[in-house]
Amino acid sequence: MKIIHDIVDFLYPRVCVVSENNLPEDNSNNFISDSTLTNLIRPTKLQLNELRAKVKSDFAFALFDFPHKSDFEKIAHHLKYSGMKDLGVFLGEHLAGYAKLEIEEQKINYDFVIPVPLHRTKLRERGYNQSDYIAKGLSGKLYIPELCDAVIRKRYTKSQTKLNRNQREKNMQDAFSLNESYNDKLKDRNVIIVDDVITTGATVNECIKVLKSAGVNKIFTLSLAMAE
Repeated sequence: MKIIHDIVDFLYPRVCVVSENNLPEDNSNNFISDSTLTNLIRPTKLQLNELRAKVKSDFAFALFDFPHKSDFEKIAHHLKYSGMKDLGVFLGEHLAGYAKLEIEEQKINYDFVIPVPLHRTKLRERGYNQSDYIAKGLSGKLYIPELCDAVIRKRYTKSQTKLNRNQREKNMQDAFSLNESYNDKLKDRNVIIVDDVITTGATVNECIKVLKSAGVNKIFTLSLAMAE
């Protein structure tokens, strides 16, 4: 079997999505070199406090900082636009280790993992929702079931990239609704919302509003990164 593995590695070498160099044989994953992963910028306590002030859930956490032209920017690009669903799963699994520590500190049992949804038009264009695959990795490691369709993006919104905070909030207003089949299932439950990147919090806050209106108890917002 090793010879088959060696042939596959020769024909389809594993490449780091950041450096574009071949990954070492003993690298822990198929996407990012271990040294690059270790050196990704982490948010400071001050930045995490700023995140928690923006996001209207009970708890919030982001694993990486996301300055412009950073290594994480390359990862985010591949995650969204290169069809690398397995990269999303791996990042969700990686995030899970840190999320578990946060959850243990909160002393709360969570019932479901819910990804921030894409509008069906954007889903059709991209072919997948990156937050869904992050949630799958997280769900598998934390043994908490994922509800990928509990929140629906009912309104198509323009890109948030060039909008300021107020414009982002207006752009996202009432963009989501609850899947009616979950009306009773979510009442008094504790849930984790998963997004890939949080900037102003406008998107996740609209999801939080929908879930709170459904009677959800505690909400923990998890993101791979927070953008500066």
